Amino acid sequence: MTEKVKSEKVLPGPLEGIRIVECAIWHAGPGSSAILADMGAEVIKVETLAGDPERSQKNLGAVNFEQPSNPDWSFMFELSNRNKKGICLDIHTEEGRNIFNQLIKSADVFLTNLRKETKPKWGIDYESIRKINPKIVHANVSGFGPEGSMSNVGAFDPMGQAISGMVFITGANEPVLLQAVILDQMTAIAASHAMITALFVRERHGFGQEVHVSLYSSALWLMHSNLLATGVFKSNPIVAWDRSRNSPLRNCFKCKDGKWIMGTNHPEVKFWPIFCKATQQTHLEDDPRYNTTELRGKNSAELMAIFNQVFLARSRDAWIKMLQQKGLMFAPVQDLDEVLVDPQALANNYVVDFDHPVLGKVKLPGYPIHFSANSAGTHSPAPLLGEHTEPVLADMGYSEEEIARLKQDSIIK
Repeated sequence: MTEKVKSEKVLPGPLEGIRIVECAIWHAGPGSSAILADMGAEVIKVETLAGDPERSQKNLGAVNFEQPSNPDWSFMFELSNRNKKGICLDIHTEEGRNIFNQLIKSADVFLTNLRKETKPKWGIDYESIRKINPKIVHANVSGFGPEGSMSNVGAFDPMGQAISGMVFITGANEPVLLQAVILDQMTAIAASHAMITALFVRERHGFGQEVHVSLYSSALWLMHSNLLATGVFKSNPIVAWDRSRNSPLRNCFKCKDGKWIMGTNHPEVKFWPIFCKATQQTHLEDDPRYNTTELRGKNSAELMAIFNQVFLARSRDAWIKMLQQKGLMFAPVQDLDEVLVDPQALANNYVVDFDHPVLGKVKLPGYPIHFSANSAGTHSPAPLLGEHTEPVLADMGYSEEEIARLKQDSIIK
């Protein structure tokens, strides 16, 4: 780990002192509190004695995440529950409910993504929770929103991508699912935004409230430009990415070493002459087939055929250095292995080293925001099932004998 990361560890998290109690499963809900835990919030994840079903999810389609040497470890659960304290509690028993209510009284935020009809049955809906703690922020994550005919329908990431039209944004003729968990993570980011905003309102105005985020709402927010364009032009302006139909100023090229480079240079009227000079194709600058943006669009296929050959003359890194020196905006197209060791990512702590008690030293994403007076990021792994039940209860004043009895009575685990 870099010296910068080591020094930042002594700084407090920006949300230090905030307590979140969570009754949530899978990723879209728990992922949001993991983000707040990155920023120093204390998150107490309350699981049933059977645990979050995400603990047993060892694959996504054909992708297998099993670790034969660590069969109890779950990649997906780790993703969603880093930095948290985990307790197992049966809140349907009187004593279990009493423990839960004590946690709610001490909490700033309660987070759940259980279904609409389940929440009042479990006594974790807003009206029930606010009776215990009137100033609490009650955060909800769902598939399709709090109202309407689908408000009680469960959902996973692909369903949110489907109903929002996200599966068609590549321009393909049939639905194409984007990388799994991408919408779950967007929803988690949106929910973390909602919780922080509601906490700010409470700080300024003194009242708590209920907030609600869904896969559907998050997908539409992510596709704001797509939907705005469709609404304005009364048709879907999306077309499949086709290099031959795009200007060389906004395109990618394969280089001599087999690696790719991506450029985006707007406005074209400014960058076209610079691009021609940088690539030593000055004869094309005033060519009547290509000397306007409109003509380059009309003749993009033959123009791209020319530059496809031009870029094969140098390696990716050589092109990057030369083009950036000329003031052109180009970046390398990297695979994920390259990203994990990319000097630019490491210099900004966008990728950091983490000593995991099960996996050993691993590289993982750092927190994406820099704070001058705070630090944020992963500081502890996801909890084992019930790992923090006893210490949390001890902090609440329960004796060893009481904890042993609660365990014997299957109220805790």
